[in-house]
Amino acid sequence: MISAADLQAAELAALLAFHADAGVEWLLEDQPVDRIAEFEAMRTAHAARQGGGDAAARSADSSQASSGSASARGTARPAPKEVAAPAVAMPDGQAVAEASAIAAAATTLDDLRAAMEGFGGCNLKNSARGLVFAQGNMQPSIMVIGPMPNADDDREGLPFSGRQGAMLDRMLSGIGLARADVLLTNVIPWRPPGNRVPSAPESDICRPFIERQIVLAAPNHLLILGNFAARFFFGGTQTIHQMRGEWRELAIGGRKIPALATLHPQDLVAAPVSKRLAWQDLLAFRAGLASPTA
Repeated sequence: MISAADLQAAELAALLAFHADAGVEWLLEDQPVDRIAEFEAMRTAHAARQGGGDAAARSADSSQASSGSASARGTARPAPKEVAAPAVAMPDGQAVAEASAIAAAATTLDDLRAAMEGFGGCNLKNSARGLVFAQGNMQPSIMVIGPMPNADDDREGLPFSGRQGAMLDRMLSGIGLARADVLLTNVIPWRPPGNRVPSAPESDICRPFIERQIVLAAPNHLLILGNFAARFFFGGTQTIHQMRGEWRELAIGGRKIPALATLHPQDLVAAPVSKRLAWQDLLAFRAGLASPTA
């Protein structure tokens, strides 16, 4: 078994990045932790909050008896650490309604960001490091929208970081654009654990936020990246290869905004042969920038 002490600093950093990309969220503790005792303590606290005095007493007696018998055997368990119970999101329908209300109340992108940071109705927030909000030109002609933050985005707190971000920079520069020229954002503002695809309820909860971003930024054109984002906006079950390269209109906030979907930068990193398809789409997008807008 290789010890961390045997690794160089660069090797250790690469290993940590690998684990983060794989969705590993927890490291082993330095000392053993009795998770059963932790659970009993949490259940006792929950019962007390719910007025379940009898259940709390039984749980406490059980814990004491278990601790006493362990002590008698000379194998006393370490005292459990105090662990805060994770926040529990509200029911989906209520969460969608609250998200819609606070999104509609935001009159600037800064207001919207503050509202999203205080929103507790989406479970994805509980597993992510933090909110990944829009970045770039806040009064853009072009808005680039991806699906969700990845591990690099989650660490940096910025959309399109790491290798995918570098690939996107090359995609934009190919048609004469730079990151500072556009507004970059994602449909989902919190990284799903393990980079899994967000569920339908999670997407519904986040929809008011991304639509309000579009309304407040008021772009003239949208570049949609990847399968999930294309289906989110255009509907249906087609793949990105079936939806890419075709101009469509999205009706958001009383405006009709021209939008074109193409492959996500990660698709090009994973399959470089797809770059020719993305290049065709980007040329179509650049040509469409000269078209009149709604």
